[in-house]
Amino acid sequence: MNAVAPVPDDDLPEQPKVLLVDDDEVNLLLTAIALRERGFEIIEARSGAEGLELMAESMPDIIVLDAMMPELDGFETCTRLRAMPGFESTPVLMLTGLDDEASITRAYQVGATDFFVKSPQWSLLAGRLRYLLRSSRTRIELERSKAKLARAQDLARMGSFEWHRGGIGGGSFSLAAEALRVFGRGPLEGLDFIGVMRMVPREERTLFLRLLRDVMAHHSVLVTDLAVTLPDGRSRVVHIEAEPEFNEHGNASGYTGVMQDVTDRRQAEDRIKQLAHFDALTGLPNRRQLIWRVERAIEQARRGNHEVGLLLIDLDRFKIINDTLGHAAGDELLIEVGRRLRGCVRHSDQVMEGTLEAVAGRSHRSLEAVGRLGGDEFVALLPEVADERDAERVADRVLEALREPIFIAGQECFVTASVGIALYPRDGQTMADLLRNSDVAMYAVKSQGRNAAALYTPMLAGQGREKLELESALHKALERNEIVLHYQPKVDVRAARMVGAEALMRWKRGDKLVPPAEFIPLAEETGLIVPLSEWALREAARQAKVWQLNFGFSDSIAVNLPSRLFERTDLVEHIHQCVSAYGVPHRAIQLEITENNLMKDLQNVIPALHRLNEVGVEISIDDFGTGYSSLAYLTTLPISEVKIDRTFVRDLGITPQSSAVVTAIIALARALGLRVIAEGVETLRQMDVLHRLGCSLMQGFLFSKPLPPEELEQWLAQTVLPRKAPWIAQAGAEAGGTLGGSDLLRPAGQR
Repeated sequence: MNAVAPVPDDDLPEQPKVLLVDDDEVNLLLTAIALRERGFEIIEARSGAEGLELMAESMPDIIVLDAMMPELDGFETCTRLRAMPGFESTPVLMLTGLDDEASITRAYQVGATDFFVKSPQWSLLAGRLRYLLRSSRTRIELERSKAKLARAQDLARMGSFEWHRGGIGGGSFSLAAEALRVFGRGPLEGLDFIGVMRMVPREERTLFLRLLRDVMAHHSVLVTDLAVTLPDGRSRVVHIEAEPEFNEHGNASGYTGVMQDVTDRRQAEDRIKQLAHFDALTGLPNRRQLIWRVERAIEQARRGNHEVGLLLIDLDRFKIINDTLGHAAGDELLIEVGRRLRGCVRHSDQVMEGTLEAVAGRSHRSLEAVGRLGGDEFVALLPEVADERDAERVADRVLEALREPIFIAGQECFVTASVGIALYPRDGQTMADLLRNSDVAMYAVKSQGRNAAALYTPMLAGQGREKLELESALHKALERNEIVLHYQPKVDVRAARMVGAEALMRWKRGDKLVPPAEFIPLAEETGLIVPLSEWALREAARQAKVWQLNFGFSDSIAVNLPSRLFERTDLVEHIHQCVSAYGVPHRAIQLEITENNLMKDLQNVIPALHRLNEVGVEISIDDFGTGYSSLAYLTTLPISEVKIDRTFVRDLGITPQSSAVVTAIIALARALGLRVIAEGVETLRQMDVLHRLGCSLMQGFLFSKPLPPEELEQWLAQTVLPRKAPWIAQAGAEAGGTLGGSDLLRPAGQR
């Protein structure tokens, strides 16, 4: 027998393993030789029982059984083979000399893969074996792919379905095992279309059936999400995609598609939308969502010819609560404020981008909401108001809602708000316009005492622009040499002489002086008061030197300092540099601090006061009597002078209460060894009463208004020296004598 070269097959093992079972020794030998020559590895068995034993050991790729064998024939062997684990899909070729249909049918019934009639056509047998091996390999790969697909669908909570025509709810509807799991059913549990629809809430069911009829009418693709309630009570969202199928005549015959449980994805998308559109702390619409809502409301108002209201709500003194009780308490407060504000309007969270246009009628009203702009600022959007009174009523509700105490961090807190109101189209055509103008109105409320609401007016905008321009100009005032000092003399009426001066800052802007009441608060608010005060100290030291040279001035010039400057560790060094630069003693500079500022930052100020006192700089308390000074502190503070506030001086000689207060202050100052000076003296009556009560040091318009340094020298030369002022004559008469003219200018220590 000539050897036949095996035909290579890349899809099969290099030597496929064949278990050959035949009771005929000759036939077994010839078949084994022929198949080995054709590239097969042969394992021989001479009976069905021997073949079953060898199967578990050799694990063949294919099995060839002789149908007719004694004791255990091929049919029975195949039956037992199929019952063995791992051999359910192994290809089996039944060799038989019988070609009747009964034998063929029985071969298939017991699990044979194919049959072959015994013959010497070995090449045909080898080809048939290779064909069976390829078919087996393909089937195995398909089963693996099917298992992988089923696993992937299971992981993705996805499954397929088919529906063939017969009307909605009719025809043939079937779900794959994976699709049944999407609906919480097992592989053997049935579920028809009606059963699926029963899981859908009534409202969504109606909408889905309407969509389904429309899709079927146009033979279009179905893509939708469906909310369902599973048998165990869980709510899920199922995504459905299906395409139409057509028969050979081009007529639509049904739909095939997939279903997927997208609940987790939907929840993640909803969470992303929540984070993108809503404030994480309060849950209210955030700045981005507010802008979108206001822009939509303006669009609708433009079409409907109605007004839109925008309320900017800023909490009063929130920083104090935040700094005192901590940020956690501040967050708790903001959450409660957000909850209360939400109750003041018809708040809606449901309107999102792209949804408004889908709702008919007066849908813009659903835009109404309170949102958090940032920090402690909130915005109330009123998408339709009849007039400004509607917006004011909502603002009143807001103020009323905040009047009740709020309990945070175990403490009862009270919070108020300042509300600015702007209306479209009167106060602006865009979101930016309305927000800017409501902000102007809100700050007007802040400046007038807080805890109120105000409508925007163009006049308020003008004030805001003026303040902005003033602030910008003030930043450049120092470098442009526009800041100057005017000096108001302090006089000893008993001796009719000047005993010092107070330096008062003035801003010479162009050809006019800006009132201190306008720019000093602005300087304090912006922090510019610090460089301005530093400059004032240097300028006062320079002026003290000029006056020393001009007329022998040896008293002190008082400079008003804010409390924050006393907290600086280099204040003493700065004053030392100022006086050293012009060669005047430290006592040439006196520092004034208001009683309120002193008590507000007392613990921070005391160290600086002691250091200043040690180098000879005197401290004066301004506006004495208007604050809440503790007598215990006054006895220990290194101060040299107290100034009686003008509010007590104003009514001297008119009300006995004013005289009583001034008498008490003078007595207290004497007991503590302090100088006392009265400011704001404007009439001879006030001077007389003060003099009789024992206060001879005074300051006020009766003697002189604040003057530029050159004019102050003229005042000395033209008014004090010639003794032409009425107060000099009256003071001299009360003193019972006169002073020489040259004595008026002589330093107190040389008289």
